[in-house]
Amino acid sequence: MTVIFSKSCELGLQAVLFLSTKEKRLFNATEVSNELKVPKEYVSKVLQMLTSSGIVGSKKGKNGGFFLAKAPIEIKLIDIVEAIDGLDVFKTCVLGFPGCSHETPCPVHDKWGKLRDEAFKMLSEETLEELKDKTLNKLKLL
Repeated sequence: MTVIFSKSCELGLQAVLFLSTKEKRLFNATEVSNELKVPKEYVSKVLQMLTSSGIVGSKKGKNGGFFLAKAPIEIKLIDIVEAIDGLDVFKTCVLGFPGCSHETPCPVHDKWGKLRDEAFKMLSEETLEELKDKTLNKLKLL
């Protein structure tokens, strides 16, 4: 169940983490789809979004595919989130109340604020390079 991010964002995070484990290789959408066990068309759509943002690169043609456009140490998880979902989730009320603030808080404002800030911090600090080994272990279980 998604709590914060859209399904597209979750897939984008997984796809980029997967690509980071195989830096020197091109993968077509079918290969990524098979690895992550999601429909190829969905993978293609998300990877195109990430290509537009400069996180993922693509090469057209028979031997084409997708690859990381930057070194894994240069890509943070927050970059992927921003490219797909944007950063509004870290700036707006989790319950959707307009005008939620410290002065006029929603029922979960204080608790959510702490969680939101911690999540943003973690996503802003973690690079793909730091997550490679854990990603490889997780992919083996899929």
